Amino acid sequence: MWLPSLRSLAVGFGLVALAGGAYAVARETSVFAVERIEVRGAPPALAAQISAALQPVQGTSLVSFSRGAADRRLAGFPQIAHVAYDRDFPHTLHVDVTVEQPVAVLRRGPDAWLVSSVGRVLAALEPGSYPPLPRIWLAAETGVTVGGTVETGRAALVATALARQRLPVHVVAVRDDGADGIVIQLPGGREVRFGDASNMTVKLAVAAAILPQSPDALYVDVSVPTRAVAGYEAGSVGYANAQVSGQG
Repeated sequence: MWLPSLRSLAVGFGLVALAGGAYAVARETSVFAVERIEVRGAPPALAAQISAALQPVQGTSLVSFSRGAADRRLAGFPQIAHVAYDRDFPHTLHVDVTVEQPVAVLRRGPDAWLVSSVGRVLAALEPGSYPPLPRIWLAAETGVTVGGTVETGRAALVATALARQRLPVHVVAVRDDGADGIVIQLPGGREVRFGDASNMTVKLAVAAAILPQSPDALYVDVSVPTRAVAGYEAGSVGYANAQVSGQG
Protein backbone atom coordinates (compact mmCIF):
# COMPACT_ATOMS: atom_id res chain seq x y z
CA MET A 1 0.00 0.00 0.00
CA TRP A 2 1.32 3.42 -0.99
CA LEU A 3 1.55 5.96 1.81
CA PRO A 4 2.18 9.67 1.31
CA SER A 5 5.56 10.93 2.45
CA LEU A 6 5.90 13.47 5.20
CA ARG A 7 6.95 16.02 2.62
CA SER A 8 3.84 15.52 0.47
CA LEU A 9 1.65 15.73 3.55
CA ALA A 10 3.29 18.98 4.55
CA VAL A 11 2.79 20.40 1.07
CA GLY A 12 -0.88 19.35 1.08
CA PHE A 13 -1.55 20.91 4.48
CA GLY A 14 0.26 24.03 3.36
CA LEU A 15 -1.96 24.37 0.29
CA VAL A 16 -5.08 23.94 2.43
CA ALA A 17 -3.87 26.59 4.84
CA LEU A 18 -3.01 28.91 1.94
CA ALA A 19 -6.48 28.47 0.43
CA GLY A 20 -8.10 29.10 3.79
CA GLY A 21 -6.02 32.20 4.29
CA ALA A 22 -6.89 33.50 0.83
CA TYR A 23 -10.59 32.94 1.54
CA ALA A 24 -10.32 34.78 4.84
CA VAL A 25 -8.58 37.67 3.13
CA ALA A 26 -11.25 37.77 0.40
CA ARG A 27 -13.98 37.87 3.05
CA GLU A 28 -12.43 40.65 5.08
CA THR A 29 -10.87 42.94 2.48
CA SER A 30 -12.22 45.12 -0.34
CA VAL A 31 -10.73 42.96 -3.09
CA PHE A 32 -14.25 41.71 -3.97
CA ALA A 33 -16.27 44.50 -2.37
CA VAL A 34 -19.77 45.10 -3.76
CA GLU A 35 -19.71 48.31 -5.77
CA ARG A 36 -22.83 47.84 -7.91
CA ILE A 37 -26.22 46.30 -7.23
CA GLU A 38 -28.18 45.63 -10.42
CA VAL A 39 -31.85 44.75 -10.02
CA ARG A 40 -33.39 42.90 -12.96
CA GLY A 41 -37.02 41.98 -13.65
CA ALA A 42 -38.66 44.71 -11.55
CA PRO A 43 -40.25 47.99 -12.72
CA PRO A 44 -38.05 51.07 -12.12
CA ALA A 45 -39.78 52.28 -8.95
CA LEU A 46 -39.64 48.86 -7.29
CA ALA A 47 -36.06 48.30 -8.49
CA ALA A 48 -35.02 51.56 -6.82
CA GLN A 49 -36.68 50.50 -3.56
CA ILE A 50 -34.96 47.10 -3.67
CA SER A 51 -31.59 48.74 -4.29
CA ALA A 52 -32.17 51.06 -1.35
CA ALA A 53 -33.13 48.14 0.92
CA LEU A 54 -29.91 46.34 -0.04
CA GLN A 55 -27.74 49.43 0.42
CA PRO A 56 -26.03 47.94 3.53
CA VAL A 57 -24.54 45.29 1.23
CA GLN A 58 -22.53 47.97 -0.57
CA GLY A 59 -18.88 47.74 0.40
CA THR A 60 -19.12 44.24 1.85
CA SER A 61 -17.39 41.31 0.21
CA LEU A 62 -19.15 39.26 -2.45
CA VAL A 63 -17.43 36.24 -0.94
CA SER A 64 -19.24 36.68 2.38
CA PHE A 65 -22.57 37.78 0.83
CA SER A 66 -25.49 36.22 2.75
CA ARG A 67 -28.60 35.32 0.75
CA GLY A 68 -30.56 34.83 3.96
CA ALA A 69 -29.72 38.31 5.22
CA ALA A 70 -30.66 39.83 1.83
CA ASP A 71 -33.95 37.95 1.83
CA ARG A 72 -34.77 39.37 5.25
CA ARG A 73 -34.12 42.90 3.97
CA LEU A 74 -36.57 42.29 1.12
CA ALA A 75 -39.22 40.55 3.21
CA GLY A 76 -41.28 43.75 3.37
CA PHE A 77 -41.92 43.83 -0.38
CA PRO A 78 -45.15 41.88 -1.08
CA GLN A 79 -44.70 42.58 -4.82
CA ILE A 80 -41.77 40.15 -4.93
CA ALA A 81 -42.80 36.59 -5.76
CA HIS A 82 -39.26 35.23 -6.02
CA VAL A 83 -35.74 36.63 -5.86
CA ALA A 84 -32.36 35.15 -6.82
CA TYR A 85 -28.86 36.55 -6.45
CA ASP A 86 -25.91 36.25 -8.81
CA ARG A 87 -22.45 37.26 -7.57
CA ASP A 88 -20.65 38.68 -10.59
CA PHE A 89 -17.04 39.00 -9.44
CA PRO A 90 -15.23 41.19 -8.77
CA HIS A 91 -17.72 43.92 -7.74
CA THR A 92 -21.33 43.38 -8.96
CA LEU A 93 -24.33 41.77 -7.29
CA HIS A 94 -27.20 40.94 -9.66
CA VAL A 95 -30.65 40.67 -8.08
CA ASP A 96 -33.15 38.83 -10.30
CA VAL A 97 -36.74 39.51 -9.28
CA THR A 98 -39.99 37.83 -10.28
CA VAL A 99 -42.83 40.24 -9.55
CA GLU A 100 -46.30 39.28 -8.37
CA GLN A 101 -48.88 40.40 -10.92
CA PRO A 102 -52.18 41.88 -9.70
CA VAL A 103 -55.19 40.04 -11.09
CA ALA A 104 -58.07 41.69 -9.22
CA VAL A 105 -59.09 44.49 -6.87
CA LEU A 106 -60.21 43.38 -3.43
CA ARG A 107 -63.10 45.45 -2.09
CA ARG A 108 -64.34 45.64 1.48
CA GLY A 109 -66.79 48.47 1.87
CA PRO A 110 -64.99 51.67 0.83
CA ASP A 111 -61.52 50.05 1.05
CA ALA A 112 -59.62 48.47 -1.83
CA TRP A 113 -56.39 46.52 -2.42
CA LEU A 114 -54.57 44.85 -5.29
CA VAL A 115 -54.42 41.07 -4.98
CA SER A 116 -52.32 38.44 -6.78
CA SER A 117 -53.33 35.05 -8.16
CA VAL A 118 -52.41 33.35 -4.87
CA GLY A 119 -54.42 35.80 -2.77
CA ARG A 120 -51.44 37.89 -1.63
CA VAL A 121 -52.37 41.50 -0.90
CA LEU A 122 -49.93 43.63 -2.89
CA ALA A 123 -50.92 47.22 -2.09
CA ALA A 124 -53.70 49.40 -0.74
CA LEU A 125 -55.49 51.59 -3.28
CA GLU A 126 -56.69 55.13 -2.93
CA PRO A 127 -60.24 55.96 -4.10
CA GLY A 128 -60.23 56.90 -7.76
CA SER A 129 -57.03 54.97 -8.51
CA TYR A 130 -58.55 51.56 -9.14
CA PRO A 131 -57.20 49.78 -12.24
CA PRO A 132 -59.65 48.11 -14.69
CA LEU A 133 -59.41 44.71 -13.01
CA PRO A 134 -62.28 42.51 -11.78
CA ARG A 135 -63.49 43.23 -8.25
CA ILE A 136 -63.58 40.55 -5.56
CA TRP A 137 -65.87 41.62 -2.73
CA LEU A 138 -65.00 40.58 0.81
CA ALA A 139 -67.18 40.22 3.88
CA ALA A 140 -67.07 43.22 6.23
CA GLU A 141 -65.31 41.22 8.94
CA THR A 142 -62.46 40.01 6.68
CA GLY A 143 -59.04 41.11 7.90
CA VAL A 144 -56.72 42.47 5.21
CA THR A 145 -53.01 43.20 5.62
CA VAL A 146 -50.67 44.30 2.85
CA GLY A 147 -48.18 41.47 2.36
CA GLY A 148 -50.55 38.90 3.85
CA THR A 149 -52.95 36.58 2.06
CA VAL A 150 -56.72 36.67 1.90
CA GLU A 151 -59.05 33.75 1.32
CA THR A 152 -61.05 34.39 -1.86
CA GLY A 153 -62.20 30.86 -2.59
CA ARG A 154 -61.63 30.28 -6.28
CA ALA A 155 -62.22 33.91 -7.28
CA ALA A 156 -58.53 34.88 -7.53
CA LEU A 157 -57.80 31.80 -9.64
CA VAL A 158 -60.61 32.71 -12.03
CA ALA A 159 -59.37 36.31 -12.18
CA THR A 160 -55.96 34.91 -13.15
CA ALA A 161 -57.54 32.88 -15.94
CA LEU A 162 -59.34 36.02 -17.13
CA ALA A 163 -56.03 37.89 -17.30
CA ARG A 164 -54.70 35.21 -19.65
CA GLN A 165 -57.85 34.71 -21.71
CA ARG A 166 -59.93 37.87 -21.81
CA LEU A 167 -63.64 38.00 -22.52
CA PRO A 168 -64.93 40.41 -25.21
CA VAL A 169 -66.77 42.39 -22.50
CA HIS A 170 -65.70 44.25 -19.39
CA VAL A 171 -65.74 42.06 -16.27
CA VAL A 172 -67.06 43.91 -13.24
CA ALA A 173 -66.53 41.30 -10.55
CA VAL A 174 -65.79 37.66 -9.81
CA ARG A 175 -67.39 35.78 -6.96
CA ASP A 176 -67.25 32.24 -5.65
CA ASP A 177 -70.69 31.12 -4.48
CA GLY A 178 -69.36 27.85 -3.08
CA ALA A 179 -71.56 24.91 -4.03
CA ASP A 180 -73.51 27.18 -6.42
CA GLY A 181 -70.37 27.73 -8.46
CA ILE A 182 -68.28 30.59 -9.80
CA VAL A 183 -69.96 33.65 -11.28
CA ILE A 184 -68.55 36.51 -13.33
CA GLN A 185 -70.56 39.73 -13.18
CA LEU A 186 -70.80 41.91 -16.30
CA PRO A 187 -72.14 45.45 -16.78
CA GLY A 188 -75.90 45.83 -16.47
CA GLY A 189 -76.21 42.97 -14.00
CA ARG A 190 -75.49 40.26 -16.58
CA GLU A 191 -73.66 37.13 -15.45
CA VAL A 192 -71.57 34.28 -16.76
CA ARG A 193 -72.00 31.14 -14.67
CA PHE A 194 -69.12 28.65 -14.69
CA GLY A 195 -70.13 25.98 -12.20
CA ASP A 196 -66.92 24.56 -10.72
CA ALA A 197 -63.37 25.59 -11.63
CA SER A 198 -62.71 22.68 -14.00
CA ASN A 199 -61.98 23.26 -17.70
CA MET A 200 -61.79 27.03 -17.19
CA THR A 201 -59.90 27.58 -20.45
CA VAL A 202 -62.64 25.82 -22.42
CA LYS A 203 -65.44 27.54 -20.49
CA LEU A 204 -63.91 30.97 -21.06
CA ALA A 205 -63.50 30.26 -24.78
CA VAL A 206 -67.15 29.19 -25.05
CA ALA A 207 -68.31 32.25 -23.09
CA ALA A 208 -66.22 34.50 -25.36
CA ALA A 209 -67.91 33.01 -28.42
CA ILE A 210 -71.46 33.17 -27.01
CA LEU A 211 -71.57 36.59 -25.36
CA PRO A 212 -71.51 38.59 -28.63
CA GLN A 213 -74.37 36.42 -29.91
CA SER A 214 -76.47 36.97 -26.78
CA PRO A 215 -76.27 40.69 -25.96
CA ASP A 216 -79.71 40.70 -24.28
CA ALA A 217 -79.22 37.56 -22.18
CA LEU A 218 -79.45 38.01 -18.43
CA TYR A 219 -76.95 35.21 -17.98
CA VAL A 220 -74.85 32.75 -19.92
CA ASP A 221 -74.27 29.37 -18.27
CA VAL A 222 -71.17 27.49 -19.46
CA SER A 223 -70.94 25.07 -16.56
CA VAL A 224 -71.33 22.32 -19.18
CA PRO A 225 -69.42 23.94 -22.06
CA THR A 226 -70.86 21.67 -24.75
CA ARG A 227 -74.40 22.57 -23.65
CA ALA A 228 -74.10 26.28 -22.88
CA VAL A 229 -77.32 28.09 -22.04
CA ALA A 230 -78.30 31.75 -22.43
CA GLY A 231 -81.06 32.89 -20.09
CA TYR A 232 -83.47 35.69 -21.06
CA GLU A 233 -86.20 37.59 -19.29
CA ALA A 234 -89.52 35.83 -19.83
CA GLY A 235 -91.23 37.20 -22.93
CA SER A 236 -88.27 39.27 -24.12
CA VAL A 237 -87.42 36.98 -27.02
CA GLY A 238 -90.29 34.52 -26.82
CA TYR A 239 -88.58 32.08 -24.42
CA ALA A 240 -86.84 32.12 -21.10
CA ASN A 241 -83.79 30.03 -21.96
CA ALA A 242 -82.00 29.15 -25.15
CA GLN A 243 -79.40 26.45 -25.56
CA VAL A 244 -76.45 27.81 -27.49
CA SER A 245 -73.93 25.74 -29.34
CA GLY A 246 -70.56 25.60 -27.63
CA GLN A 247 -68.86 24.60 -30.86
CA GLY A 248 -67.85 28.11 -31.94
